Amino acid sequence: MMNTEEIRKDFPTLSRKINGKGIVYLDSACMSLKPVQVINAVMEYYTDFPGCGGRSIHKISVEVSQRVEEARKKIASFINAKPGEIVYTKNASEGINLVANALRFSKGDAVLITDKEHNSNLVPWQILARRKKINLRILPTNPDGTFDMDGFAEVLENEKIKLVSIVHTSNLDGVTNPVKEISRLAHKHGALLLLDGAQSVGHCHVDVQEIKADFMVMSMHKMLAPTGVGALYVHAPMFEEMDCFITGGETVSNTTYTSAEFLDPPQRYEAGLQNYAGIIGSTAAVDYLERAGVEKIEQHCIELNRIVQDELEKIEKIKIIGPAEPKLRGSVFSFNIEGWNCHDVGIFLDEMDNVMVRTGRLCVHSWFNARKIDGCVRASFYLYNNEQDVHRFTKCVKKCCKL
Repeated sequence: MMNTEEIRKDFPTLSRKINGKGIVYLDSACMSLKPVQVINAVMEYYTDFPGCGGRSIHKISVEVSQRVEEARKKIASFINAKPGEIVYTKNASEGINLVANALRFSKGDAVLITDKEHNSNLVPWQILARRKKINLRILPTNPDGTFDMDGFAEVLENEKIKLVSIVHTSNLDGVTNPVKEISRLAHKHGALLLLDGAQSVGHCHVDVQEIKADFMVMSMHKMLAPTGVGALYVHAPMFEEMDCFITGGETVSNTTYTSAEFLDPPQRYEAGLQNYAGIIGSTAAVDYLERAGVEKIEQHCIELNRIVQDELEKIEKIKIIGPAEPKLRGSVFSFNIEGWNCHDVGIFLDEMDNVMVRTGRLCVHSWFNARKIDGCVRASFYLYNNEQDVHRFTKCVKKCCKL
């Protein structure tokens, strides 16, 4: 287990008292808390150099530009990419939409996703199916939520797939898909690979060179950074296969009334003013995660998940979503309590002991609707959670089960 005593001192939110009690924050799969190092970096931007990047030639503007490019290098290094392969976005959702709208699709092209993708990796392809008449294929996962490699191989053998777009680590049940093997098979059959890394980057080791991904998206707000910042990794040769999407200021070097000269990637995809404070804060977030060690964070969360399972798995009313083995669920523990509405469980935990979890259909409405399940309760762990947190959580859940 990690030394959370020292880590927790860096997170001001964890010192907050509500009704005289400290909080138990178990909603990091939605939004991570922010360490003081990130908060200070954001404040430094607003107090010391709150200017535009890439425009003016004065010292403040130049400093912003330098910091933005330093952050690009830092993010790229974190996933073993090149700085020029990192496109700034608002979040992972925007990154997927960028690929869906910039990559050249033709009528009849096929996109393959799984049956438990976040809405952000489902709806853009549904829209593309209507607009460009592509074919959207849904690959069912195994009953325990793990990836069906045999089914995947069969689809690739029998159909021409242009793009495989799948989640790396699921926000529904925490399952991390075997992306290296998925990548190998996809490329063997001529398909491209887009990974939704919103739940994996900053939570486990991610190396785009090892994976050989063509695209990967991430949301910095799930990995200690400020809100409103994401990144899209594009393997450099793929830029040649992409058109511009959102255009305007800072995407062009010159214009006439009839033409425009676009900047080289990645800048041609970064229209308008960027979230400079958030980008600069992201540098501090990645620094923090590197010091902590993502492999240690991953193992820490698995151990917390195992404690929860050991305390709750024998309660008949509790139905766990996902694999039985905690190691396969990573930092996520999703469940329902027989006879309880999931939102009522969430309210009970919050009111009883300030235990904060996510409830509902987790932006994976399609998966729940197909199974006629109203939603679930999701507890998600991160490096700042400790054993006391999970014991307070399980204590509340046990009381809920007795009512």
